[in-house]
Amino acid sequence: MFAESTRLHKRSDLHIVRKLWHITSGLAGLYAYYSVGHEAKQVGVFLMGFAIFAFIVELIRIKAPALNSSILKVMGPFMRESERNSLSGLPFFVSGVGLSLYLFDEEIAILSIFFLTFSDPLSSLVGILYGKDKILPNKSLQGSVAGFICCYFCTLIYGLNFLEPNVDLLIFATFAGVIGSVSELCSVFIDDNFTIPVISGLGLTLLNNFVPIF
Repeated sequence: MFAESTRLHKRSDLHIVRKLWHITSGLAGLYAYYSVGHEAKQVGVFLMGFAIFAFIVELIRIKAPALNSSILKVMGPFMRESERNSLSGLPFFVSGVGLSLYLFDEEIAILSIFFLTFSDPLSSLVGILYGKDKILPNKSLQGSVAGFICCYFCTLIYGLNFLEPNVDLLIFATFAGVIGSVSELCSVFIDDNFTIPVISGLGLTLLNNFVPIF
């Protein structure tokens, strides 16, 4: 009853504030990561611990209408209607980033976080505006192509920090774009804030064994 008075956006809304929040959170997290100077696995363990705490708070929020109402008043501009009485994307975001930093080499993990930071909101934006060809529920061909292009250029730009422009980097970036796009599609099974960094990290690790750039 308490939480119903707060208006939340639907998945089909552009919801620009949420997308900007998503990008800002990702960039702020990366800035904090480089600022503290701890090893990737240490940060990964801390984030996974924080994710457990966030999951517990979310479950309590769902069961406690008064608490839910208070949280929605503060976080409502960044949340969707589907998250009103179910888990929000926050614990999935934190657990996905934490697990990626813990499991994969630092360079791979950071690239997968860039995918999450930029590709996720861009795919959603393009899908909402131009997504006429549905390939999965809430997923369109146009959104997936936008995700591929975003991940491709993220990889090119990030890869130039490690080597000069060459054919291997172009090949790696092309396959990385596919991996990033597929990881976003996998969110039909679990939140894309988790699937993008984890599945991308796994795919990029395998790809790096065949076309090493890191």
